[in-house]
Amino acid sequence: MDTLGIIFTVVLVIAAIVAGMYFLGKYLQKKQAESQQLIDQNRQKITAFIIDKKKAKVSEANFPKSVMEQMPKRLKWIKMPLVKIKSGPQILTMFCDKKVFEALPLKKQVQLEVSGGYILGFSTGKKGEKKPEFEKKLTWREKFANKIQEWQNKANQPVKKK
Repeated sequence: MDTLGIIFTVVLVIAAIVAGMYFLGKYLQKKQAESQQLIDQNRQKITAFIIDKKKAKVSEANFPKSVMEQMPKRLKWIKMPLVKIKSGPQILTMFCDKKVFEALPLKKQVQLEVSGGYILGFSTGKKGEKKPEFEKKLTWREKFANKIQEWQNKANQPVKKK
């Protein structure tokens, strides 16, 4: 093969990979939107006492057999944020959103926003206490705009001479 044939083959393979990633991303985005809609429909508030929170493998947590059978195999071996709560007389282990997991207080009574076995948010229920605000993840455009703003501010500052 000549050089032009090799370059053409490499470009073709890269184009196929990019096209595959594009369609896979579209499919996963649609699937995530459907599951988010289902989560929002089943959202409810419960009052619970937070006993413990930890990141552990799902297989190590004491979930019922029916839950473990429905779980995808790849998730059984990944460490996930798990929270042990007491709601009424029951002690439950629930999954938790990462941002909520970091802000969740230990050994306190809180109002949890729950969808199935997944904790979406919480509030302590005390007057005057603000609901915790979570950091919004910046898009690459916002990060780039912030970086340009920093450079412009740096360029506009007067130079200090020694």
